[in-house]
Amino acid sequence: MFKGSLPALVTPFKDGAVDFDALKRLVDWHIDQGSHGLVPVGTTGESPTLSHEEHEQVIEVVVKAVAGRVPVIAGAGSNNTAESLSLVKHAKAVGADAALVVTPYYNKPTQAGLIAHYSALAEVGIPIIVYNIPGRSVVDMSPETMGELAKLDMIVGVKDSSADPARVAMQRMTCGADFIQLCAEDPAAVGYNAMGGVGCISVTANVAPKLCSQIQEATLAGDYATALELSDKIMPLHRAVFLEPGVVGAKYAMSQLGLCDAELRLPMVEATDGTKAQIDAALRHAGLMN
Repeated sequence: MFKGSLPALVTPFKDGAVDFDALKRLVDWHIDQGSHGLVPVGTTGESPTLSHEEHEQVIEVVVKAVAGRVPVIAGAGSNNTAESLSLVKHAKAVGADAALVVTPYYNKPTQAGLIAHYSALAEVGIPIIVYNIPGRSVVDMSPETMGELAKLDMIVGVKDSSADPARVAMQRMTCGADFIQLCAEDPAAVGYNAMGGVGCISVTANVAPKLCSQIQEATLAGDYATALELSDKIMPLHRAVFLEPGVVGAKYAMSQLGLCDAELRLPMVEATDGTKAQIDAALRHAGLMN
């Protein structure tokens, strides 16, 4: 169920509030463009600056707007197990297909702590995708720990931001070939699938969902010549979007394409003029803007 191009949805704002009308339009647009699933309220969805009420409302609106057309993986992570349990239970209650749960950040649990955290969440009874992002959470779930968790029926996959292609093969050994491995680094998505991955939870797919879905479909069909040709078109955009935190670049690019406002919540601020110029050039290179 969880494979291909899965945009890590931005949360559009208007005058400081969540723009739910724009969010619904984005859902329909992504599905029309070929996205294989949607991931609301992750970091790219500015989850750190959403209230709990807004967090839950965004997930509910996305699930309702999707109406079963593609899977919804709801962001539900926290460094507080009790809080994460509440978010995972809500995701299940409103009909999300899975929960994306980041490794607890800042308090730096041990590998035993990670096992205890995810084991508690697995009892809720909704499929869970582990989000392993050492660069932000300052804790790295080892392949061996991932293998222990993969024994639980509800721990079904990983969003992997280790930037280590060998990690895919290592996790195939510890978790099994059926464990869902999703890339979290847009520029590495083609190579990740070549090593055994099955998709990408993508920031760039907010801007170029059709290209991202075509690349994923090509890799999953074993057509790496086509995947590389398409990747050449989009690689400058990957780079430009991440010159500043991904949501900053993604929202600016989306505003240039008329998809939503570029508004952010502090401490995120708008892109610099230099970044904007590089994003504009990358949009033209990808054939998305004249």
